[in-house]
Amino acid sequence: MDKDRYVAYVGTYTHGSSVGIHIYDVDVEEGNMVERKVVPISNPSHLTVSTDGRFLYSIADEGVAAFKILPDGDLEAMNEKWIGGMRGCYVDVDWENRYLFVGGYHDGRVTMMNLNADGSIGEIADGIFHTGMGRSMAERNYRPHVNCVKLTPQQRFLCAVDGGLDQVKIYQIDYEKGKLKIADILREHLESSPRMIRFTRDGKYAFVLCEESNEVDVYSYACTPDGPEFEKRQSIPTVAEEEKRNCGASGMEVSQDGKYLFCSNAGANSVIIYSIDQETGELTKVCDSKISGDYPKAIAIFPDGQHFVSLNHDTNEIMTFHVDYEKKYFLMKGKPIAIDQPNCIHIHKLS
Repeated sequence: MDKDRYVAYVGTYTHGSSVGIHIYDVDVEEGNMVERKVVPISNPSHLTVSTDGRFLYSIADEGVAAFKILPDGDLEAMNEKWIGGMRGCYVDVDWENRYLFVGGYHDGRVTMMNLNADGSIGEIADGIFHTGMGRSMAERNYRPHVNCVKLTPQQRFLCAVDGGLDQVKIYQIDYEKGKLKIADILREHLESSPRMIRFTRDGKYAFVLCEESNEVDVYSYACTPDGPEFEKRQSIPTVAEEEKRNCGASGMEVSQDGKYLFCSNAGANSVIIYSIDQETGELTKVCDSKISGDYPKAIAIFPDGQHFVSLNHDTNEIMTFHVDYEKKYFLMKGKPIAIDQPNCIHIHKLS
């Protein structure tokens, strides 16, 4: 029987030699990626793929861009749309491909974009600017910065992670009217600078990665008739105490089998792997190690869970590692892949 085929889409800053989204053929069993081509687009700093696997949506300088995913994983440009504010930094899309959600780091805006029946991007449905000031005088924490927008597992709510306000604002989504309405706020600890949120595969727990405090906050989560319910269960560091001063937690992903959480740390230039307690959602450290590159801005776990890649933004490379969970270590596999300023990655299974 033929084995499953995968491609990886890697978004980059295009200030240097890169010109857009790099497409790689992925061999999951061997844990390697081979570049096939680059699709031109200006500064695709984050991207996502629709649940049905037919479309890819990306941040662009012009706003957001839509691509059709061809049978071999190649991309065919569809259209671009302005998002009604400054340049975005994060995108997510609902299961039924009705709306595209965009987070704005520079202006603290959450934008909801209509999607057309053919997968192309329509006009703006709704947009909300976060207001207020953080409690630090440092620029990054002084005003709203939406680092991440992520739909909850049941798709009823949108989590907008604001690193400037030390909050995760949770919006109820009106899919019929195309509107967002505030439903709740998770208030993270002072000067923690939350960066992103992820959920367990069963939807019962949420993890918030805090960049400045170098911690993962673990919450139980339930979608109730009265709204979203988050209850904090644990805070666990991503680096040793002595490394926190010059470190910022940068990336976080859950393995496909739901058993492990991976986090990367800029400054310390390390990756830490936790096991996820399936009954409580709480984390236990499995192993951590340096990754021999600078600023591991994003990570991706291969579908088999045995390999992961680190996108080292400042050393212009992608590095692959093999994990031995029983012996509690991971080792680099193969040579680094040269790429200019990688920012994000999505591993996609071809139909």
